[in-house]
Parts: sequence; C-alpha cells; structure tokens
Amino acid sequence: MSPVLDMTIDELFDQFDKLRVLIIGDVMLDSYVWGRVERISPEAPVPIVAVNRRELRLGGAGNVLLNVQALGAEAIICSVIGTDEPGDRLIGQLTERALNCDGLIRSQDRITTIKERIIAGSQQVVRVDTETDKYITADERTQLVAKAKELIPTCHVVIFEDYDKGVLSKEAIAEITDFANEQGIPTVVDPKKRNFLSYQNTTLFKPNLKELREGLKLEFDVDNATEFRAAVDELITRLNIKGALITLSERGVYIDFNDEKRKLPAHVRQIADVSGAGDTVISIAACCVALKQSPSIIAGLSNLGGGLVCESVGVVPIDKAQLKEEAKENL
Repeated sequence: MSPVLDMTIDELFDQFDKLRVLIIGDVMLDSYVWGRVERISPEAPVPIVAVNRRELRLGGAGNVLLNVQALGAEAIICSVIGTDEPGDRLIGQLTERALNCDGLIRSQDRITTIKERIIAGSQQVVRVDTETDKYITADERTQLVAKAKELIPTCHVVIFEDYDKGVLSKEAIAEITDFANEQGIPTVVDPKKRNFLSYQNTTLFKPNLKELREGLKLEFDVDNATEFRAAVDELITRLNIKGALITLSERGVYIDFNDEKRKLPAHVRQIADVSGAGDTVISIAACCVALKQSPSIIAGLSNLGGGLVCESVGVVPIDKAQLKEEAKENL
C-alpha cells in the first residue's frame, strides 16, 4: 500500500466526496408492514394485523450503498437480481435515491430477495423471506466479473458485501480480487460463513466476533489478549490478507493492519438498535482505506460510526455531519 496520507478531519471528510466506491454482493429489498392487532383469526390461533402503512427499503448490500452515499462518495452496485416485480421495485428504490446501477445484472432464472416484516405496534409478528441462496449460473458469474472489471479501474475501492445469497462465489471472488490487485485498487470484505475462507489476497477483512470463530472453526477467549491475537494472526495468515478489522460489539473494535495492532473500546451509547451497524462500519472503513488512512483512523472512525447508528431505531445510514463532529472530539 502507498504511504499513509496525513489529513485533518475536515480534509478527510471533504475527500470522501471525491471517492467512487464499487459494492459487489447481495442486494435485496426490505419490506415493512405496520399495523395493529385487535383480534385473533377465527381460522387459526394467529393475530390479525390491520395494516396502517407499508414501506420499502434497500437491504443487504443496499444499506452499504446508502452509507457510502451518506459519507459523500459515489456508490456503485454490482450484483445480480431477478427480472421479477421485486426486481423492478428494487431498481426503483436505487434510482429514487440517485444510486449508480451500472453494475446491475438482471436474470430471468433468479428471484430477487425480499424480506417482509409484519409489525404490530412495536412488536414484529412474523418475517417472510422470498429468496434463493443458490449460486448464480456460470454465465451470470461471467457477466458479473466482466461488469466488475469494467468498473474497478474507475473506482477507488471495492467492497465485497456477502450475505450468502449466491451472488459471490469462490471463483468470482478470486477473479475480481486478482484484477483489483493488478489495478492497485484495495478490496475490503464484509464476509459471511459460506465464502469466509475464499477471500484470499484481499486488503482488509472485517468479520464480527461470531463470524471469526465460525469461519476459522476456532474457540478462543476474546478477553484473553494472547488467544485473541493468535486467532487474528491465523486469519491473516490463512487468507494472506493485508489486515483485519474485527468488530467486537460492546467490546469495541480491533485492527491489525499495516504493521499496527490496536484495540479500541466502544463508546458509551444509548443503544436503541444494533441493526445495520456492520454496514456502517464497512462503509467508513473502505472509504478510509481508499484514502490511505492510518489503522488508528480507520478503526477509530468506523468504531464511532457503528456506535452512532445504534442510537437510532431501525436500519439507518450514518449522519455525516454528526460523525464529523464526534470525530473532532474523539480522534
């Protein structure tokens, strides 16, 4: 990697606006139905939800797009979705938010993932998932890789946003990573279980604690510094990656990158909802990596952002102005 660039917080946040970020992975729709329950169905012992309103939101890699965009960068999606109605609605959500769809591929053989949540008052009654986790076809993988190779030279960083829904496979990951490395473009990974050990030779790998244990099939005491660091060392060695950023929930974050190892505690927060915090962390980390920031800044700013979004109910993108204000106070 190139030498670290010294910047003030103001300069760093201004530079976010100049970035192009390619997000490759599983994009989906989140559907919310809000209502009230006043009676039980006579057909079965289940509540009847009288609907008040409905809302569609971007889910999966879509929330990373929104976070990258909220930081001021241009977010470009590269994914495969269906030619079905949910796919149309997903594209509508993307275009409505002025998000770049140049890398989006539509498949007649694939359904678009939609997760529907039925909520009565403040209680989620049921979630209905319409999805497939089968890998995309060989032809679709060829198209995906070609789109990625077309877009990578115009971007400053690549995010692999993997939700184990089949868009990313070992073959696609390897081919895209090799090409990005040839172009000198860093790759930042938000992994899931199925492809965990497939992200060889990437730049920064960001699992949470559960994913680290499951991915390595390794038990260790996170509060034992020697055991924990040994697990991270094994991760870096097995994947031949430049570094790792491990999110540790209420324990904060740990980074091992560019010959610097640092553990940062979580900031004291009024936690309302942890949903989507990982998406915020990967978005901030990727933008900082693109701008050649130090491990301390990468981890520190990501840690701040992940905590901030936990103060809001539901999945929300980061507030750039609020993050900047906190960064000036804490970093």
